[in-house]
Formats: sequence, structure tokens, C-alpha cells
Amino acid sequence: MTKLKFDYEEEYIRNSRGVELFACRWVPSSSPRALIFLCHGYGMECSGFMSECGIRLASAGYAVFGMDYEGHGRSKGARCYIKKFGDIVNDCYDYYTSISAQEKYRGKGRFLYGESMGGAVALLLHKKDPSFWNGALLVAPMCKISEKVKPHPVVINLLTRVEEIIPKWKIVPTKDVIDAAFKDPVKREEIRNNKLIYQDKPRLKTALEMLRS
Repeated sequence: MTKLKFDYEEEYIRNSRGVELFACRWVPSSSPRALIFLCHGYGMECSGFMSECGIRLASAGYAVFGMDYEGHGRSKGARCYIKKFGDIVNDCYDYYTSISAQEKYRGKGRFLYGESMGGAVALLLHKKDPSFWNGALLVAPMCKISEKVKPHPVVINLLTRVEEIIPKWKIVPTKDVIDAAFKDPVKREEIRNNKLIYQDKPRLKTALEMLRS
């Protein structure tokens, strides 16, 4: 298959709460076949970790758009702190629908691409406005937290009681997320060397919001 030329662009936008978010895009030189919107995983980011995906899809003629969630990657906010999971969904919806509304993209198919926690984001985006999306591709979607990294129910109960007191504390006892999610040692090393990827323990509120999503 012939690889098409594309441009890579970056920008910063502000969400409804006034937080500056990083966004990027891989756009073919010719009119795109369809629009694909990336939803990255927990602690991840779009411009580096998901760049291979963006490049491949753009080379195949698709316009690809990504946004680092608040507190993730190159976006502002407390590192990997998710106060409300719905905020992530709403931020993605606001930005991605604004892209779709541009004159040059009207009438183009709109597809979601979600990895891990991003799979949950994509599912909730579709649920928010089912008729808007033409489809979705989910890679190992987070439909529930794996028992391999999930704390004991007693621990979860204790943490829930103090979540409003110490929401940002990194006290959730869990196994290494990178080791649990990636089996390829080369990929693990690549992730550990990416300084934009969060590699500390989950914040209390973040972990509980993921459990509830």
C-alpha cells in the first residue's frame, strides 16, 4: 500500500475548567478518508507513546487527532490526578467535536481509537452521543480493573473513607502497572524511558475514579 504524505502539528487548548491541555494531530496532505480520535491509557500520552499509531494511520490516509488528558503527558494539572473520570470524557468530547465541526472535516467518518483506560474513555464517549460516532477500535480496553492490580476489598473500603481528605496522596497499594500491562521487555523499557509517562503509584482519587468508571 502506498504511504501518503502527512503533516504533524501540535497545539495547546483550554478545557472548560481553564486548564491548558496539549493536543496533536497527524493530517494527510490530501483530503482524509476519515477522522480518528485517540484516547490514551492511564498515565500515558499521545505525542510519543501513540505516535507510531498516528503515523501509520495518517500514512494510510486518515486524519488522526490526540489529546493528553489533564495531568497527563504535556498537559497541565497535577500529575495523573483524576478528580472526576467524567471530566476526561467531557474534555475529549468538547475537543473532538470541535475538530469534526470544521468545514474541511464535515461529512467525514468519525472513529474512536482507545487503548487500556482509553478504551473506557472511548466507550463513555460513544455512550454520551451514540449517533455522533461511526465506530471505534478498542485495544485491551479497561472494562474493569484487572484483579492483578486491584487492591483487596477491605483496602478499597478504607481508602474510600479518606478519599476526600487526601485525594492526591500516592498511597494506593498496587503492583507495577507497566509490568502488568506490557509483556514485551522492549516496550517496557521504551515506556520507562519516556519521561512524559507517569510511573509512580496511583493517586487515591484517581484509583477510585478508575474503579467506578
